[in-house]
Parts: sequence; structure tokens; C-alpha cells
Amino acid sequence: MQRYLARRLIFGALTAVMVSLFIFALMRIAPGDVAQMIAVAQSGGEAAEITDEQLERIRESLGLNAPLHIQYFKWIGNFVTGDWGKSLFRGASVFEEFKVKITVTLELVILSQIIAVVVGIPAGIVMALKRDTLLDYVVRIVSLAGLSMPSFWSATLFLVGGAYLLNWNPPLGYVPFFENPWENLNQFIWPSLMLGYIGAATKARMMRSTMLEVLRQDYIRTAHAKGLRGSVVTFRHALKNAFIPVITIVGITTALALGGSVVMERIFTLPGIGSYIIEGMLVRDFPVVQSMVLVFAAAVVLINLLVDLSYGWLDPRVRYDS
Repeated sequence: MQRYLARRLIFGALTAVMVSLFIFALMRIAPGDVAQMIAVAQSGGEAAEITDEQLERIRESLGLNAPLHIQYFKWIGNFVTGDWGKSLFRGASVFEEFKVKITVTLELVILSQIIAVVVGIPAGIVMALKRDTLLDYVVRIVSLAGLSMPSFWSATLFLVGGAYLLNWNPPLGYVPFFENPWENLNQFIWPSLMLGYIGAATKARMMRSTMLEVLRQDYIRTAHAKGLRGSVVTFRHALKNAFIPVITIVGITTALALGGSVVMERIFTLPGIGSYIIEGMLVRDFPVVQSMVLVFAAAVVLINLLVDLSYGWLDPRVRYDS
């Protein structure tokens, strides 16, 4: 177990390093000069009055004149020690901004995954138990639609349809939970539903497939032959074994929800990490984008590790020696 955990942590660290190299390079080769953008902002939008000397002073003050490898190692060293730098435009500490905005993103992701699990897994069980019935076909069509529609498209359609057809829009913006719990939930339930729909569809389809496979096993037929009730056979003998592959899907959809929150927060004007990243990308705010993307990558690695470790709890036959 210790060897397996150490190996996975090493692979996770290597993955994070590769992500950090990729986002660092991408920010440098993306069109646009961050020094030019800062100079324009400082001069009130008068680009014609900006001189090369001004641009050089800005680059020097930000450390952008240093060789790229020096910039990279300085950023990584500071990141590991908790110094994530300051926003090039706001001047605020990236780490302090992260602590404020991460609560918004976590609330969105957790609520969407609760919806996905509560809706998707029972739907998959029902489809398996009611195989080839009208109910099975209806739920399969609904889940297929969830797999086919990107969350940002369904969210945009939801807003446009509500405005034009019902003359209604969900409450936009953000109110902290402890300030007004009901208003906070009213704001988060709609983007969570849009984000959780895809996760629920994925879990339902996987749950149906694995449940059908388990229900065909000999030990299930033996349980029925012994006279056990159908609910006992389903929930005590079949469900636990059928649930193991679904755990992988739960981890994958949670990671996808983290990525989907980037666009969903923008659509519903939630001030979370996703909006923070997009704002930083628009103005080439290196410390913001690099640090937030690396945090997302570390979160995905951690989620995958927890999913792998959960297999041993669900199935005692799983070993981590190799």
C-alpha cells in the first residue's frame, strides 16, 4: 500500500510539473503583450503615448526581462512556499484572492455532484431493473441528451429560453451562504443543475451497464434460488459490486465539474476560480492564470488518487502491492 501510494504521488507530481510547463509556455506564446496592456491601463487607454522606455520599465519591474527558465523556477519555488505572487493588474495577492473565491467554486462543484449522484445512480439502477420497458427507454433518452449537450450550451439555452419564453431569469450574482442561505441556494441551484445534468447522465449510463452485468452473474441467480427477496439481492449483493466502476465515473465527473465551473461561473456571474481564470487570461495576468491552473491540476490528481484508494474499501480483493 505504501509503495503504491508513493508511486502515485510521484506520478501526480510529474503530471503537475508537466501542466505547469505547459501553462507557463502557453501564457508566453499567447498573442498580446502584458506590458503593453498594463501601460494602456495606466495611461487611461492612450496607446499612442506609450514609449518603449515605459514598456521596458514595466517588464523590468515585473521580472519579465529575466530568462524564461529563471522566471519558471522562480514561480514554482514561490508557489511551493505559498507565495503565489500578485496580480499584475489588481496588485492583490493571488493566494488571498484564491482563499476567497475557492469557496464559490467548491460550493458549485459539490452541489452539482450531489445532484449528479442522487439523480444518476438511482436512475441507472431503475433502468437496469426495468430493462427494455418504457421507463428504461425514457430515462435512457434523457441521459443520452445529457451526454450530448455541453453544459455551457444547455446553460445558455436555459437562460435564453427562460428570458424569451417565460419572461424569467434565475438570480445572477453571488450572496454568501452565511449571509443569506436561501438566496445563496437560489443562486447556486440553477448552475448546479446544469453542471450536474451531464454528471448524472454519465453515472446513470454506467450504473445501468454495470448493474446489468452483475445481475447476470451466477451468485445473483443463486441468491434468487435461495428465496431471498429481490430488494435484498439487489441492494445487498448486486449493488456493491456494480458500484465499483461507477466510482471511477464519479471521480472523472468531479474533475470535469471543476473544469466546467470555469464557464458556468462566467455564465451565471459567480465570482469563483473559473471567472478569476478567465479574467486573468483576457489580460495575460501570468501569476493568476498559472497558479489557478496548477491548483486545478493538483485537485484532479488528488481526486483520481482518492478514487483509486476507494477500490480497496469497496472490494477487499483489490490489492495495491504491484
